[in-house]
Amino acid sequence: MSLAGTPPHPAADSSPWECMLPGPPSRNNFGSVDISPSGLLAFPSGSSISVVDSRSLQHISTIPLPAPSSPSSSSASAAAAALSPFVTSVRWTPLPLSRDLLVTEPSSSHLILAVGDRHGRIALVDFRHKSVLLWLDSSDSASKSGIQDLCWILFRPDAYILAAISGPSTLSLYNATTGHCFFKYDSTPELLSCVRRDPFDPRHCCVIGLKGFLLSIVVLGEAEDEVVVEVLRIPTDCTEFLKLERDAASNGSSSSSTPAAAAFPRYSVKLTFSPQWRHILFVTFPRELVVFDLQYETALSNSSLPRGCSKFLDVLTDPNSDFLYCAHLDGKLSVWRRKEGEQVHLCCAMEELMPSIGSSVPSPSLLAVTICQSESTLQNVAKLYRDVPNTPQTKDFDNPFDFYEETQLISKSHMISISDDGKVCNWLLTAKEIVERDVEVIPYTGEDADGIASTDGINLERNKQQENLSGNKGRSSSVASEENTTFKICLVGQLQLLSSTLTMLAVPSPSLTATLARGGNYPAVAIPLVALGTQSGMIDIVDVSANAVAASFSVHTSAVRGLRWLGNSRLVSFSYNQANEKTGGYVNRLVVTCVRSGLNRPFRVLHKPERAPIRALRASSSGRYLLILFRDAPVEVWAMTKSPIMVCCQIPSLFIFSNWLHFNCLSLPFTVLEWTLPTVPKPVQNGPSTPKASDGSSTPKATSSESTASLDTSQDEAAESFAFALVNGALGVFEVHGRKIRDFRMFLLVSFPRVRPKWPSSSFVASDGLITAMAYRLPHVVMGDRTGNIRWWDVTTGSSSSFNTHREGIRRLKFSPVVPGDQSRGRIAVLFYDNTFSVFDLDSPDPLANSLLQPQFPGTLVLELDWLPLRTDKHDPLVLCIAGADSSFRLLEVNVQDKRHGYIPQPQPVKERFRPVPICSPILLPTPHALALRMILQLGVKPSWFNTCSTAIDKRPQSIPEASSSAGDLRSYMIDLPAIGDSVVPEMLLKVLEPYRKEGCILDDEVAKLYATVVNKGSAVRFAFAAAIFGEASEALFWMQLPRAVKHLMSKLVSKSPLKSALSATVAELDGAVMLTRIISREKSLVTMGNTDSLQNQGQLRLMAFQQEELWESANERIPWHEKLEGEAAMQNQVHELVTVGNLEAAVSLLLSTPPESNYFYSNALRAVALSSAVSKSLLELAVKVVAANMVRTDRSLSGTHLLCAVGRHQEACSQLQDAGCWTDAATLAATHLKGSDYARVLQRWAGHVLHTEHNVWALILYVAAGALPEALAALREAHQPDTAAMFILACREIHSEILSNSEDELDGPSVKDPPPNLPGLDPENEDVLVVGEYFGQYQRKLVHLCMDSQPYYD
Repeated sequence: MSLAGTPPHPAADSSPWECMLPGPPSRNNFGSVDISPSGLLAFPSGSSISVVDSRSLQHISTIPLPAPSSPSSSSASAAAAALSPFVTSVRWTPLPLSRDLLVTEPSSSHLILAVGDRHGRIALVDFRHKSVLLWLDSSDSASKSGIQDLCWILFRPDAYILAAISGPSTLSLYNATTGHCFFKYDSTPELLSCVRRDPFDPRHCCVIGLKGFLLSIVVLGEAEDEVVVEVLRIPTDCTEFLKLERDAASNGSSSSSTPAAAAFPRYSVKLTFSPQWRHILFVTFPRELVVFDLQYETALSNSSLPRGCSKFLDVLTDPNSDFLYCAHLDGKLSVWRRKEGEQVHLCCAMEELMPSIGSSVPSPSLLAVTICQSESTLQNVAKLYRDVPNTPQTKDFDNPFDFYEETQLISKSHMISISDDGKVCNWLLTAKEIVERDVEVIPYTGEDADGIASTDGINLERNKQQENLSGNKGRSSSVASEENTTFKICLVGQLQLLSSTLTMLAVPSPSLTATLARGGNYPAVAIPLVALGTQSGMIDIVDVSANAVAASFSVHTSAVRGLRWLGNSRLVSFSYNQANEKTGGYVNRLVVTCVRSGLNRPFRVLHKPERAPIRALRASSSGRYLLILFRDAPVEVWAMTKSPIMVCCQIPSLFIFSNWLHFNCLSLPFTVLEWTLPTVPKPVQNGPSTPKASDGSSTPKATSSESTASLDTSQDEAAESFAFALVNGALGVFEVHGRKIRDFRMFLLVSFPRVRPKWPSSSFVASDGLITAMAYRLPHVVMGDRTGNIRWWDVTTGSSSSFNTHREGIRRLKFSPVVPGDQSRGRIAVLFYDNTFSVFDLDSPDPLANSLLQPQFPGTLVLELDWLPLRTDKHDPLVLCIAGADSSFRLLEVNVQDKRHGYIPQPQPVKERFRPVPICSPILLPTPHALALRMILQLGVKPSWFNTCSTAIDKRPQSIPEASSSAGDLRSYMIDLPAIGDSVVPEMLLKVLEPYRKEGCILDDEVAKLYATVVNKGSAVRFAFAAAIFGEASEALFWMQLPRAVKHLMSKLVSKSPLKSALSATVAELDGAVMLTRIISREKSLVTMGNTDSLQNQGQLRLMAFQQEELWESANERIPWHEKLEGEAAMQNQVHELVTVGNLEAAVSLLLSTPPESNYFYSNALRAVALSSAVSKSLLELAVKVVAANMVRTDRSLSGTHLLCAVGRHQEACSQLQDAGCWTDAATLAATHLKGSDYARVLQRWAGHVLHTEHNVWALILYVAAGALPEALAALREAHQPDTAAMFILACREIHSEILSNSEDELDGPSVKDPPPNLPGLDPENEDVLVVGEYFGQYQRKLVHLCMDSQPYYD
């Protein structure tokens, strides 16, 4: 017998029982949480990692982290000491879904979690297989310096390293492939708090300390000398922290290896990068919000803690707006909005994430918050294509927002909060702005703000929207912002995990008495519910068929100390508290809880404290009787009717059977009492033959089975009995019949009513230890004592035996459920006092040799256990319910037909038997099937394909436009045959995905409706949608920007040549016009900005800005942030910004303000003269070039660049800026002054840097804008993405054909020639294009073969 990895019976193979519910998170988990780009939420719960679907908030799986190995000792005590430590940090890998099928086999590299624990261990966990792939080499594990935080950093296009904060002050960098640590930085005496990656440069990360210490790190390789470290400091008030340090030192609680989160759990310092502005950091200290500029190395603004709020806990950014969300320790959420033109944030709203419901003591605490980034990407797709013609305009007449024309949706964010009472909440936070009445508003389309399809808010005309934006920029006060913007937070989902530390476990026991009136030989159908008592007084009801908490009842104000089922619908529980120190005594509280209604009804309510507390409860299998055991007090017997009443006891006085006395309690010195378990059901007989035990008649136990049948027929079914043991080792049985207790037999024997048992052998004598556990089911009586002995007696045959387990005392004995046909009826689960357990078969010749699950469950101790009574067939597995000491609840399947010994874990995919709605997370599909779905979404499938007959999604035909219920040929579901690749492949992929479609686990209703609105809007939007679904935000942004980039390229190809106009302008200027006459003034630029198609409110699209107006606008926006900064370095940076945007007058004014004693006086004066002069001679130009070259060679202030700008050598100035690493500044300068091919060369060199140095393949949007389409195609091929390369050609051709069809409306500027029939480098006869097509065909065929070989997987 052993723990089975694969059940032997086919019926059990599809639904194995192994599952686990974690306990609630706590501050010992350091508030860690991470959400993957595809929407998988991971957070630590005790020593395990929980993974939840962020959209439906359904628990997917729990992965326990293995305990530290102890090879030096294999004893049970040593194994018990090797417990799993708390998990303190989790991070999803940023690697996308691997598509390199032609070189490597499909892998789960996109589902890897980096996990750190309190002992300093770091593991890479494969979520698909629920196992550890690699333990990183942590040399500090011996000192148990816990892991504070983790962060992935890119150093190669396909490889990441892992940054870890261990202990209080150590930052380590690990190679995630080998596990080797190649870099360490010790910041002592500074205490480090968290580390975050830069969204603009994945090679860059920042680490913040509790006292403002800031570490900026750029990883160029995996060698120690390839790590660039810069130390900065953020000024902050550390008075409170210094006091905490002194208090910790005086109390002796400080340790050299204790992480900051453990030493100071309520002093939180967090940072996050701005997703919209490069070099900007948002840092929260406990009482301060700081905006820090990494480029200027200074704080731009400081905001104090709002009144009425507790300290800051964390800071989050909205990817699509300038809002900040700050969580506070008291569970509040403050919303901060940036003032226009500044990096100053004002608190504009306050919301509550921990509403006070009920009177739980202590009140729950907020542990962590995070924002769903995947939702933001889908919102970008909806926003960008909301103005596309022919978009379905649907009105919901039940939705009042459809006809409310005075508000405009500014932002919509899904936020996840986690509290220490086991609640995971999904909050929808919306920001709406009041629109002036004289603005024409198109009615709101779509559903309520809770839906993804309505993320665009109100459809406004583009010009009117920009007028509103320019009007909004005039607001400068917080009052105006608050008056015109309204915030609303709604709870749209909640997941309840176990609410507190577990104290008790109870399973319902099916009783034969519930079935006699209906006839038949089978017991009552057991419900798949398990009750768990907690430390906080809550009772959690777990539905084991769904592996979820079905209900939670607040029953007690203190720990639940006893819990039992009364039948299948009621629970009885107790708790007690000490009355007071003077009078003493205990206040016992007994409550009956109805599981159906949730009503709690106390009974046995006393007005005075009692002398003894309740020790335990024992309920009969029918739920009609209850034994209440007290500590050093008589036992009470209650009849659990609608109004419970105490049962009268009829027992002999002084053990003389002739004299009978009546009592209301049992005053014997009991050590243990247990009710009789339901007897074994009899097999159905086809004739009048004598009943025989099936499968056991040929064994020596046949007589026992037949006698059991006779006992069952003779038993009075209206009575129930319980066995007991006394302190002197005596055993006995009481029978409860109605309101009487009768038929008492004692003196080292067990007697059953109306049946004379056979006496045990002479060797069956009382042991020296007290009996501490007992189990009673015909024909076995089993006892365990405090010395580890197990004795059992078959009352029908008189046979008895005993053996020593060589373990500590025995606390629980539980008979396994049996069904007709079982070969053994003596399997018991034994829980020892050292919190380990074993399973023995008493019917085997040597129970000790054939024991199961030795010595314990890995990684945790067992608090309580019992068998799950859901077996109906002998082939069904035995399932143990285990309440772990780590507050986890586990189901453990035991296979009794496999004769191997010991605990043999075999990971396998788990299919839950029931879920309220399907989990629609395509990233969880097997890799070939996920790639198949991705290709189907890219090529375009009709919305009717998502409609199935599943009851969970039966509303889709009404919610999805163009839905159809007709089946038809699978090829009819495709909107069109693909223009590239094999035309047969889509049909084969649809066949592979058919099981998932029938299960309804591809896309949920909201996402499917969004796909229906964009599926006919072109291939680029479909590609963006598919990338967003699989969490690849950068690729989605690339596809959204591609049409604009191709349009930009086509405009340059057909417009008037910029070279000729530039030469004529230069000749005119050389005739004597001053240089300042050709400077672009600020006022003119502002007017231009108002007429451009700005990305100001398009969030993450700024990451891939390439147009001149966009780059200039972004740079101009940053200038006012630094106007109030002082110091020489700040002034040099300000001059540089002014020159790049073309505002030379302001630059000259700033340079002339330099005092004479400054070290920069002469260089600033030289630049001021050069910028303000009207020199046009070639000699002066040459001299200035020489001076500029010398200054660049000797000075890092980039002064030479400014001289080049003064004489009009902007191309060379851009080259020098790029050589100095100022790539964004070079692009801004080029956008201000360069046109045509000159501007394209700057973009192309920038693209090469981002691709080859920053390893961001999606920078090829710059290649497209620069007209280097062959380079873009080559980059995709080098990245081993054959599908994306083919889709890139397809999208570019489609966009090009659309532009040709309406060239007069789409192309800007005067056209001097016809547009080219093909994009340069992408004509069909091009060799590279043909190679991409062949490569894509091979990829499709390999994908089909892999899909056919992979079995469908459901969670």
